[in-house]
Amino acid sequence: MKKLTKAIALAGVMTTGLTAATFTQAAEPEVGASVSIANMYLWRGQDLGQGAAAVSGDLNVSMGGAYGGIWMSSGDSALGQEYDLYLGYGGEVESFSYDISVWTYSYPGGEPSLEEDEGELVPATADSEGTTFDLSEVIVSLGYEGASFSYYYPVSSNPDDYAYMTLGYGMDAYSATVGMATDSADDSGYVHVDLSYAFNDNLSFTASKVVSDDAEDTDDEMDDDLKFVVSYSLPIE
Repeated sequence: MKKLTKAIALAGVMTTGLTAATFTQAAEPEVGASVSIANMYLWRGQDLGQGAAAVSGDLNVSMGGAYGGIWMSSGDSALGQEYDLYLGYGGEVESFSYDISVWTYSYPGGEPSLEEDEGELVPATADSEGTTFDLSEVIVSLGYEGASFSYYYPVSSNPDDYAYMTLGYGMDAYSATVGMATDSADDSGYVHVDLSYAFNDNLSFTASKVVSDDAEDTDDEMDDDLKFVVSYSLPIE
């Protein structure tokens, strides 16, 4: 779900993160679309594709600060093809910006739902009750000049103890994002840092690393290898 574009475009996304994306406020509806390819599926500091390349695309409609659309990805190694629906509203007041949106993440070819295991989202067990939307989040973002803060709150039944937040700062083509995932059920979580550079409007580079992991069980530790992501996106006219 952190989608590479969320980790770079939203949180930074990315990604990410839409959290937020910038939508032009206009009197008439505007329709936009894009397609992207990256060498990995980076989501909140983790490579969900386990080394496989990721292809994604989006279609959105915006008007007067309100926006909505669908984001699609070739999927991660555990859950398969992904389809995300989102609705939101954002704007600016002088140097301040704000955005609130609701995202749903669906995996038609995977398990019927997601659940939480040691602070990490995993496919639900076979006897879990499936839902149309496997996970839903409310995302609130605030910004001041180059600084930003985003909070991701799950609103679906699973997982109810998981939360994620980011702090970011961008200047010209460079940006840095610190992401923190927490699980209040067992006081576990992890912190990752992403450093990004946008070469131009299409090509971007990101280095990401988990710098802190509170998992007590070594089997549940996050992948803390340094990850390098190259992403290329094109708007569809």
